[in-house]
Amino acid sequence: MAKSENQKLKLLYILKYLSEESDEEHLVSTQDIIAYLERHQISAERKTIYADLHLLEDFGYDILQVKSRVGGGYCLATRDFELAELKLLVDAALASKFITEKKTRELIGKLGKLASRHDAGQLERAVYVERIKNDNESIYYIVDEIHRAMQEDKQISFHYYDWGSDRKLHARREGKTYEASPFFLIWKDEYYYLVAYDADAGKSKYYRVDKMKDLQVLSERREGKEITGKENPVQIAGRDFSMFAGKTETVIMDFPEEMIGVVIDRFGKDITIRERSEGVYTTHVTISVSHQFFGWLTGLGGKVRLVSPAGVVEEYRDFLQQVAKIYDET
Repeated sequence: MAKSENQKLKLLYILKYLSEESDEEHLVSTQDIIAYLERHQISAERKTIYADLHLLEDFGYDILQVKSRVGGGYCLATRDFELAELKLLVDAALASKFITEKKTRELIGKLGKLASRHDAGQLERAVYVERIKNDNESIYYIVDEIHRAMQEDKQISFHYYDWGSDRKLHARREGKTYEASPFFLIWKDEYYYLVAYDADAGKSKYYRVDKMKDLQVLSERREGKEITGKENPVQIAGRDFSMFAGKTETVIMDFPEEMIGVVIDRFGKDITIRERSEGVYTTHVTISVSHQFFGWLTGLGGKVRLVSPAGVVEEYRDFLQQVAKIYDET
């Protein structure tokens, strides 16, 4: 590219240099900027650099000038994301099971471009999490297509898979195509779940998005708005343990003070908790009765006790007896 053509890009190159090379700990001088421009066949003088920096400020960029006899200079003081925010996003990408190892590295690389070169190195986080990364690279495009279907009020079709003993995914229903009306996407327990209406079953169903493949947006309008469309995704996430649905019941549970935090962590701080007797607290919550809910109770070692309704207490007792019977037989 000729020098005269590059000259027209001077402001963009200055902004690029400030974005990549400067922060409040690493200032760049006027001479640094001039040298950078010269490497890109752009001529500049101190006076024009001052004017260019003022133009960028007038446009809205927060350019900080630090005056000092030694070590003074300029930096881009404000960015779209603070370094601490970028670190949180990197940690989330590292910890998310549905994001593949390859895509995780790509995302971290892109996030690094939102910081200076010096800060970008801090995004190579020493965060170690117990996780199993998914290897379905198409999940990002599937999520995008689901959003498009919901926005356009359209049904979708897809194939649904399960893990087999050979550690490979195998299509359910011998590869038969599923059709459903999508209404919500819920991110829970490090996975994306689709809440959709199944017209054949006449009810809402949940699908793990990373187990969906060959998704197509259909021309037919969504069905089930009077059922699935009126559900509250926040209530679904709090009610259905590990996204396993069951009959909905309001249950009462008792627990000691030391378990208040555990209960709030699971059901949220908006639940009502009162002291029923000295040292014993109680709450009522609406849940889907399932083995996953019973498993959560069992994992607490009896410190949270299911009180009512009697039918659910009886189901839980049967659940415990069935599990005990397996080990008795063994």
